[in-house]
Amino acid sequence: MGVRDFFKPRQSNFLKILAEHARLTAEGMAALEEYMQAANEACGKRVSRLEKEADEQRRILIDELNRTFVTPIDREDLFALSRAIDDVIDYAHTTVYEMHILEITPDDHLREFTSVLNKAAEEIYLAVQHLQERPNLALIHATRAKELENRAEHLYRQAIADLFHGPEDVHHIVYMLKMREVYRHLSNAADRGDEAANIISDIVVKMT
Repeated sequence: MGVRDFFKPRQSNFLKILAEHARLTAEGMAALEEYMQAANEACGKRVSRLEKEADEQRRILIDELNRTFVTPIDREDLFALSRAIDDVIDYAHTTVYEMHILEITPDDHLREFTSVLNKAAEEIYLAVQHLQERPNLALIHATRAKELENRAEHLYRQAIADLFHGPEDVHHIVYMLKMREVYRHLSNAADRGDEAANIISDIVVKMT
């Protein structure tokens, strides 16, 4: 790579990598929702596979950042957005893994929760896709993602409230501890999705 290439903004590269990262995360959240419908083992494995692929996309993006002096978007924003998107699918993977080792069966709360998170991840993906050519449309999708993430947080609080209103016996206490951990992973995924939407909004403000 020559000196000119080092200083040249490689806009298409960065945004294509970021869009692919967001696509893999959205696909992973869709697989997580499918997993919650019937604890389908194949869907759980797909979540894990997509999490690994998303990690690779993040590594590629970081490598691009390290090899490029000038970026089309602030490098801090690119790094932070990629990290937030990656955290979403990381928590999806952790959710499946812990449900497996704790022998947890999906309940209605988990099904509704993951349905909302799936829709939010799709909005983030669409927002990233439109960042370059249609930043105002990207902002609309980011706003929709935030609304869905807020809905997910409401579902989390409702699930926790229902969990603590169960019978006061040892078996339920053990069940409560297990489910609270899983609910918390999904709440964390919602938080990271909200963070991604905020970063996208900040980027749009800087671009327009």
